[in-house]
This record gives sequence, C-alpha cells and structure tokens, in this order.
Amino acid sequence: MAAQVKDKEALQRLSFLYQAAHCVLARSPDGQELARFYCHTQRSVSRRLVLRQDPSVKRTMCKACSSLLVPGVSATVRQRRCRRQRWTIVRCLTCGLTKRFLNNPEYKLWAEQPEALLENQPQCDQKSTGLHQPSKEPPAQKGKALSGTLGFQSQNTSEGTTEATRQKGKGDAGGR
Repeated sequence: MAAQVKDKEALQRLSFLYQAAHCVLARSPDGQELARFYCHTQRSVSRRLVLRQDPSVKRTMCKACSSLLVPGVSATVRQRRCRRQRWTIVRCLTCGLTKRFLNNPEYKLWAEQPEALLENQPQCDQKSTGLHQPSKEPPAQKGKALSGTLGFQSQNTSEGTTEATRQKGKGDAGGR
C-alpha cells in the first residue's frame, strides 16, 4: 500500500501550473507572459509550503525571471567544450541568464539514484533516533582530550573549575 503524501493537493496544483505553462507555450510563442505567470505562481507556492521540486523541473525554469525554458521558443541551447569537458549552455531569451550543465553520461542526479528512494532507506528504531552517540568517557576527561588537541592545557583551580591557558610552543613568539 502506498504511503499518503503530505501535501497532495499542493503537489497537484504545482503539476497543473507546470503543465499549463507548457501548453500555453506550445500553442503560441506569444503566451510567454502567461507561462511566466504560471511558473512564478508555481515557484511561490512551492516556497510558501516548503515543497521540493524535482531537478528536471528546476532545470527548465529560469531562476531570474521565472520563464519556462523551451529550446527555440524562450531559450537557446548550445554545446560548448571547456577544459576537456562538454557543457550544455541554456540561455534565457527574456532576461539573458545562462545555465551550464555538464554533459556526463555516467552522472546521475541524487533523485534518480536508488539510495534516494524512501523504500530503500534503512528502518531505524524509536530508541536510536538520535544522530549523535555519546561517548563512554566522563565529561572531565572529554574536556582534557579536546583541549589537548587544540593547543590548550586545562588546569584545576581551587573552586574545581577548569581554565584554559595557552601552551607556549617552539613556534610562539615571546612577549605576546
């Protein structure tokens, strides 16, 4: 049985706005203003509800003016070679912003990798939800070990508190 999606209606709205922007641009290139409005609304809804968008959706939208980047209609796409690597350069015709994407056939986005899927994640117990496992060392010994690695030496005072004093090494200049 599939898990329930938290913001199903919001995700459906985002999908509808993205598809509507594509349909408007497919019918006539004069509909760029309406497509930009749909994309801007999609971006504002996803930011307001803190929803992550798929990388393929983010790659087809301009960050500066929220235009839908369709090659030949609202964007130009070029292949360039730089430092022995091939790059795809997408330039927005509305605002002039350029995006560069590396052409590497072996590269896969994190969202496309099997480790990214929720069902492939290891199940954790309720008890082990903490990320940091405390060490078995007493707090006084931890402070000494930490201060020794940073070039500090701890000394006990009469009240039982510790004060850190800088160790003088061979590299320290005298009179400081």
